[in-house]
Amino acid sequence: MLNNMTDCEEGEGGPNSQGDGNPKESSPFINSTAASDAEKSQQYDGKNMALFEEEMDTSPMVSSLLSSLANYSNLPTGSKEHEEAENIEEGARPSKKPVKAPQLGTLMGVYLPCIQNIFGVILFLRMTWMVGVGGVFGSFIIVFMCCSTTMLTAISMSAIATNGVVPAGGSYYMISRSLGPEFGGAVGICFYLGTTFAGAMYILGCIEILLIYIVPQAAIFKIEGLEGPEAEAALLNNMRVYGTIVLSLMSLVVFVGVKYVNKLALVFLACVILSILAVYAGVIKTAVEPPVFPVCLLGNRTVVSKGYDICAKVIEIDNETITTKLWRSFCDSESLNATCDEYFTNNNVTVIQGIPGVTSGILAENLFGNYLEKGVILEKRGLQSYMDPDSPITSSNRYVLADITSFFTLLVGIYFPSVTGIMAGSNRSGDLRDAQKSIPIGTIAAITTTSTVYMSCVVLFGACIEGVVLRDKFGEGVNGNLVIGTLAWPSPWVIVFGSFFSTCGAGLQSLTGAPRLLQAISRDGIIPFLRVFGHGKANGEPTWALLLTASICEIGIIIASLDAVAPILSMFFLMCYMFVNLACALQTLLRTPNWRPRFKFYHWALSFLGMSLCLSLMFICSWYYAIVAMGIATCIYKYIEFCGAEKEWGDGIRGISLSAARFALMRLEEGPPHTKNWRPQILVLVSVDAEQNVEQPRLLSLTNQMKAGKGLTIVGTSVQGTFLDNYTEAQRADQSLRKLMETEKVKGFSQVVISSNLRDGTSHLIQVGGLGGLKHNTVMVSWPRNWKQPEYHQQFRNFIEVVRETTIASLALLVPKNISSYPSNGERFTEGHIDVWWIVHDGGMLMLLPFLLRQHKVWRKCKMRIFTVAQMDDNSIQMKKDLITFLYHLRIDAEVEVVEMHDSDISAYTYEKTLVMEQRSQILKQMHLTKNEMEREIQSITDSSRGSIRRKNPPGLRSQHSAEEGASLAEKPEDEVQLIHSKNASTPTSPTSPIGPAGGAATWTDNKGTDKGPTLLSANPEAAKDLFNMKPEWENLNQTDVRRMHTAMRLNEVITKKSKEAKLVLLNMPGPPKNRVGNENYMEFLEVLTEGLNRVLLVRGGGREVITIYS
Repeated sequence: MLNNMTDCEEGEGGPNSQGDGNPKESSPFINSTAASDAEKSQQYDGKNMALFEEEMDTSPMVSSLLSSLANYSNLPTGSKEHEEAENIEEGARPSKKPVKAPQLGTLMGVYLPCIQNIFGVILFLRMTWMVGVGGVFGSFIIVFMCCSTTMLTAISMSAIATNGVVPAGGSYYMISRSLGPEFGGAVGICFYLGTTFAGAMYILGCIEILLIYIVPQAAIFKIEGLEGPEAEAALLNNMRVYGTIVLSLMSLVVFVGVKYVNKLALVFLACVILSILAVYAGVIKTAVEPPVFPVCLLGNRTVVSKGYDICAKVIEIDNETITTKLWRSFCDSESLNATCDEYFTNNNVTVIQGIPGVTSGILAENLFGNYLEKGVILEKRGLQSYMDPDSPITSSNRYVLADITSFFTLLVGIYFPSVTGIMAGSNRSGDLRDAQKSIPIGTIAAITTTSTVYMSCVVLFGACIEGVVLRDKFGEGVNGNLVIGTLAWPSPWVIVFGSFFSTCGAGLQSLTGAPRLLQAISRDGIIPFLRVFGHGKANGEPTWALLLTASICEIGIIIASLDAVAPILSMFFLMCYMFVNLACALQTLLRTPNWRPRFKFYHWALSFLGMSLCLSLMFICSWYYAIVAMGIATCIYKYIEFCGAEKEWGDGIRGISLSAARFALMRLEEGPPHTKNWRPQILVLVSVDAEQNVEQPRLLSLTNQMKAGKGLTIVGTSVQGTFLDNYTEAQRADQSLRKLMETEKVKGFSQVVISSNLRDGTSHLIQVGGLGGLKHNTVMVSWPRNWKQPEYHQQFRNFIEVVRETTIASLALLVPKNISSYPSNGERFTEGHIDVWWIVHDGGMLMLLPFLLRQHKVWRKCKMRIFTVAQMDDNSIQMKKDLITFLYHLRIDAEVEVVEMHDSDISAYTYEKTLVMEQRSQILKQMHLTKNEMEREIQSITDSSRGSIRRKNPPGLRSQHSAEEGASLAEKPEDEVQLIHSKNASTPTSPTSPIGPAGGAATWTDNKGTDKGPTLLSANPEAAKDLFNMKPEWENLNQTDVRRMHTAMRLNEVITKKSKEAKLVLLNMPGPPKNRVGNENYMEFLEVLTEGLNRVLLVRGGGREVITIYS
């Protein structure tokens, strides 16, 4: 823990800082670096603390720690870092005014702000219509579902908010710190968009109240005389024009002085509470004296109140029957003999009471829903009417019509915004005296209050108001009154003005809160292109963020329909609430050590239920909006992930990743993978130079081409020394490995081992690399270059030990030779072949590797060829057919060729080369002698071998080479000589050694042709005579070595002939010698086998099948 403190203390650019350079989360536990050394030393003087003075820089005294805890400033997320950055840029400033301690309690800080945010435009403008269309029963279910969702979310939010100090930032802060920067950024943007569209919804509600209920004559686009779509278009255009004007004014108010918005908040809240109290007062009054709100029905159809003055067809004045305005609406003239609408003629006009009262029993009629298609006339249930089913509906503009098609899910989408706003208290956590106490109590009390009001309103509206009036969205049948206003006491205007001011206030609050949320996200720096919105005015007001918020808000204004905007913001809020529940559930299930909420009344099951409800409501509201919202969140998530959100906030996703990894590792332990699932999990062994840089970077290029980001890759190296002395070098090597892996796009892990010698370090990597079931099954190591030179002796011995260890451990082994000539990831082969020489079957690795390589764009254009070797007694034609069938079943496309290798006599050149090899071994066995003796012994051996073979090399060349050999061997320290001898390991000399056949055509160098063996006898008769004379030396040779050399040369001859131009040759790698005496001979055999080939990949199987013909 103290180490973590130090990391945080380093801050930006410190030696331990990682990531994008942004400072980490502010914490009271960080030891202040401002204290001078003198002050620090004083903390320990005379306090019996000398024992700890060595660590005083990293471990603060408890007394100073407690003082910093007590004075911890609870600033909005990102603002403290922002202020510190400004201080660094502008230098020391004069001391600022002391910050006032937060004083708000539960009532003023959480309860009332939540009440104000939850109660809103939907309650006043759409609640009565929802009850009329959905019925009391259906509406109650909707309200209960939505309120349950917010209550469960509030419980989860309370648990998160009381789990430590939550700076102001609301849901964004809680989710980002609980689920990580990717989820935090995605949900933060969703919450921001929801708040912004909520501002648009409130403004549209404000304009609707203004133009329909307060001053209809202010409409720019006149609605009078228009019908159907034209009237609807005129209304929407009015909304757009006035909405844009109001949005501009509100933005200006927020820009000029946000403090006035906060001061007016209580006034707006008073309007909301007064309006709701007026509704309850009106309900009580209906029980005693129902208000007179007559509704005119023709048959069972509701008539628009503008179309009549008296609800009657005719009236009698002075015994004279006079037609009314209603008559003139349906007939072609005022006379009684006029031609009238058929329905008007056949049905009577009746007047019903719009608000019969709570005791009238109207509740039974309004209990169930009455969903309507767009343009359908509102009809009263249970009232008879007479009409010809074949006659078309005429004079429809005289009736009250349904303006939209309604259904249950639409009602959910429109209603849900009226329960949002539960985050208002947590957003103000920076101003609360005791946030951990106030947030749970205030939020849950506010939700309980509002839920009670909503549920009671559903029942009371259904019990007091006539169904046709409830379904009359704009009050066209009740003289254009706001329907909820008809119920209010003492006057409908209380509700009209109360709702108007409350929507204005809510709009201002949204335009104040949304830019601050965007500013907090921007200052966190997790979404790079939003960083510009983190800047603001000198006083911190987010100017650029306000401009963007107003622009997005204008989109909602252009949509213009309250019923269309409401489901949009429902999506974003529901997604936000869903992730709050997810955060709480994950933290609870993972039992994170830091998860210790002060609020105890939560459970992971409640959080999962809340999350499920949110997800269900999203798709219930609007499945296509839900998909769009989730698509936006996914894009933001992937963008943050792609940009590399290098923030470490101790989030729950890290915890779930650990749990998932542990579970997966335990599953892998249950048994080895099936052959179908086998893929090379590679341990790449690399060496580093003195600067800890990787010496063979192309090994990682080849790994990437073979793996394409799939499966496990471990890149390992060993550093010589002790852990205490060489830890820094190991860290540097690890950084070097990580950097190279990132450059080569190798997805995997790096591992550095410190050991007393490199041999043991490599062995440790092979033994302990990986974890549990996630271990490597393949080792890749580069061919030791220059292995014949004395200074590289230890390298090839280490190499052979790796071969032995992988054989013992049943691991596959890949040895690329001439690795520097392999292509980088940026290169492309436009043509060519990958040749596989399948000599022995050891699990099918040779078939699988070319297939994997050809998945990569470097090798994609290369064709695959498979060669196999037939002996004398093999049927090569049948072998070819069988191989073609086998490849067909493996679904691998490749050309097939069977190469016949006839038995031939072992050539003189093979004997000669074997003799040279054994003589080199003989020289190195003398290395335990003293330097002088060693030089003499080497000289004598060289002379005797030269005499026996009768070399024809020039004397000058011969003496020069032998002197070089003697010098190189003499330079070996005695202890190293002893070590090499004790291991029975011998070191071959340079490939240009003079110990070889004499004569021009018969002289052996590394660049010899493959046909020199056969020409040795036919070159000239004297050479044949020499070889005849040398036969006694040949008879003393190890015949096993001779046979092996013969095989290597014959195979090399065939491979070079067929695959000289191949882009890559894959070849079975022979096994190592059982004892260490033949180490040099083994390397010589491999050298001869691969001579003359540019890129060779030696492959050794792990002893199990890795490819199968079955599906």
